[in-house]
Amino acid sequence: MGIVINLDVMMAKRKMSLNALSEQVGITLSNLSILKQGKAKAIRLSTLEVICKALECQPGDIIVYEPDEDNLV
Repeated sequence: MGIVINLDVMMAKRKMSLNALSEQVGITLSNLSILKQGKAKAIRLSTLEVICKALECQPGDIIVYEPDEDNLV
């Protein structure tokens, strides 16, 4: 599975909509949607910082690593 983005989970825990998060952090809805869907290829640390600040969480609450079952030794 690799890197998993749990932005939707943190937004639900904080009861924050995508629109509200977008307005608060100054990131477009389309870019947040791409991140939320796990389709982003990269994220800037400054972007991660403002999202964590808005959601009052740690980067590890949003981004986690889940190893592929096929690659387990």
